[in-house]
Amino acid sequence: MIVVTGGTGFIGSNLVAGLEEAGHKRIVLCDTLGSEDKWKNIAKRKLHNIVPPNRLMDYLDEHANEVEAIFHMGAISSTTEKDVDLIIETNFVLTRTLWNWCARRNVRFIYASSASTYGDGGAGFIDHDQPDFLSTLHPLNPYGWSKHLMDRYASSIVYKQEEGGIPPQWCGLKFFNVYGPNEYHKGDQMSVICKMYPQVAAGATARLFKSHNPDYEDGGQLRDFIYVKDCVKVMLWLFQNPQVNGLFNVGTGQARSFKDLAIATFAAAGVKEKIQYFDMPEQLKDRYQYFTQANMTKLRDAGYNMPFTSLEDGIRDYVVGYMSNPDQYR
Repeated sequence: MIVVTGGTGFIGSNLVAGLEEAGHKRIVLCDTLGSEDKWKNIAKRKLHNIVPPNRLMDYLDEHANEVEAIFHMGAISSTTEKDVDLIIETNFVLTRTLWNWCARRNVRFIYASSASTYGDGGAGFIDHDQPDFLSTLHPLNPYGWSKHLMDRYASSIVYKQEEGGIPPQWCGLKFFNVYGPNEYHKGDQMSVICKMYPQVAAGATARLFKSHNPDYEDGGQLRDFIYVKDCVKVMLWLFQNPQVNGLFNVGTGQARSFKDLAIATFAAAGVKEKIQYFDMPEQLKDRYQYFTQANMTKLRDAGYNMPFTSLEDGIRDYVVGYMSNPDQYR
């Protein structure tokens, strides 16, 4: 049995699809569905069970001998959420609880961290997991801080700075700028591609921020955009390689500009490109990040050798295979 928390969410539902395609038959999903359309993210899946979050720990205890691994994708993922108590309870306390449960029960544990743990990127984007290195990172918002707390907790146990057990496999995944199908419920937290495509398809002009940094042209701000299907490939590979442990970046290792993204979106839509640049809000100018790029050396050195999808190919697959169709869901 494999348990996926946050299984109706963006990355979680794609992981469930990937596990099913790989032949796993006993997949248990933990999440809340609410009253919106998030259920459509998993409507095509054959699931062994769906467990509400308030029943998760009881369910795990009742089925402890059946659980092989927990993929913990559940979190409050909004970088603008202001209820810090709720963020910590969901993103740190629950993750810590699941870590300790897996350690006691000898169950493998793979959890979602975030590239936001790197803060402004001043210390680089290298996925070291030693306590001394992690102490040099300074996330910029409560979401990033909550993920960083869990990374530091895991590190302190693994490197014997704190007492506690270690799951037989543990991986914390620092996802960079993920895009792809099943993100439609995320509102303002959707990827730029998901927001831009409906406008582009309707013939509107794509609007991008002007640059207020002389080192970057307008629209030249850089991000490490990764297609969600590549994220799933990484997670499935980790599951197939239980000897691999640690914190790992999940990006492509190749930063691309927002202008590149817009041009690729126009091309995938078959529409002539029209781009307009506008001033970013004053409150963003002093804390806007112009560059992120995952260092992928650690994952490659661990043995992961699959190529990452190019931005152009990923956007084409997303647009042609999903967003331009009546059924947009994976």
